[in-house]
Amino acid sequence: MIRQRREGELSAAGTETSRRRKTVTIAVWVLVLDAALILAFGVISADQVFLSGASFQIIALGAAMPVVLAVGFALLLGAGEFDLSLGANLVLSSVVGAKLMTAVGGGAWGVATGVAACVAVGAAVGAFNGVVVARARVNSLIATLGTTGVASGLALVLTDAADVPVSPALQDGFGLATVAGVPLPALVALAVAVSATLVMTYTRMGIRLLAIGSLRSAAARAGVRVDRFVLVLFAAVGALAGLAGFLDLARFATTTVSGHTLDPLAAAAAAVIGGTAISGGRVSILGAVAGALLAVILQSGLVIVGLPAFYQQITIGLVLIAAVAGHQWRNPRLELG
Repeated sequence: MIRQRREGELSAAGTETSRRRKTVTIAVWVLVLDAALILAFGVISADQVFLSGASFQIIALGAAMPVVLAVGFALLLGAGEFDLSLGANLVLSSVVGAKLMTAVGGGAWGVATGVAACVAVGAAVGAFNGVVVARARVNSLIATLGTTGVASGLALVLTDAADVPVSPALQDGFGLATVAGVPLPALVALAVAVSATLVMTYTRMGIRLLAIGSLRSAAARAGVRVDRFVLVLFAAVGALAGLAGFLDLARFATTTVSGHTLDPLAAAAAAVIGGTAISGGRVSILGAVAGALLAVILQSGLVIVGLPAFYQQITIGLVLIAAVAGHQWRNPRLELG
C-alpha cells in the first residue's frame, strides 16, 4: 500500500514536472518569435528605426496594460474560467478614477486616490462576476458577457458618453515617465507578472487554482472551497483590470469610454498563445507576457511598415484561432465545451 502510494506520488510529480517543462518551452518559443519579429520589422523599417531605443520604449509602454490583462486572463483560464468583461471593467474603473482625481485635485494625494479608486472598482466588478459564477452557477462566458453590458452602460451614464480628461501632470509624472530608460507603467506590469509567477509557483493558491482547473470535483473532495476560491479569483483579476484602467488613464491623460472592446480577446489570445490551457489546469505567466508582447510588436510593426493599425484586429483574431487550433492538435482528446 505504501509502495503504491509512493509510486502514485512519483508519477504525479513526474507529470507535473513534464507539464511545467512543456509550458516553459512554449513560452520560450513565443519569446523567440517576438525577437524574430522585432528583427524583421527592424530590417524592413526605414533606417532600422524599429530597432532604436525609442522604439523599444514605445513597445514597452504599449505592452504595459495588455500584459496586466493577459496575466489576469491566464489566471482565470488556469481555473477553467473566462472574463469577457475585462475591457468594460477597465473603462468603468478609469472613469471613476478620473472623476475622483478631478474632484480631489492633483498631487500625490490625487494620484493615490485615482489608483485606489480604479483598483477598488475593478475588484468590485470582478467580485460581482465571481458571485454570479460561483453562487448563481452561471457559466462564466455568459455571466461576464452580461457584465460587459452593465459596466459599459454605467461608464456611459457616468460620463454622458464623453471622455473624462485628467491633469497632464499624471501623464508627465507617471504615464510617460521612465526609470533608467524603462517606462514606469512597464515596471508596474513587470511587478504584476513577477508577483503572479511567485503565487503560482510557491503558494497554495497556485496549487489550488491548477487543481480547480484540472478537475473541480476532485479539488472539492480534497478540501478546496471551490466557490469561495473562484469568487476571490474573479475579484483579484478584476482588481488587475482596474489597475490596467489606471495605467491607460495615466498614459493618455483621459479615459476612452468607447474603446477597449477587443481587450479581452487580446488578453485571451496572449494567454493561450503563451501556453496557458484554455480548458484549465495549466498556466504560463511568462507565456502570457510573451503573447501580449507579440500583439504589441505586430501592431507597432504594421504601423511602421505603413499598414493601418486596425489590421491588428484581424491579426489577433487569426492568431487566437491558430493558437486554439494548435492547442487542440496537441491535445486531440480535449473537449472545450
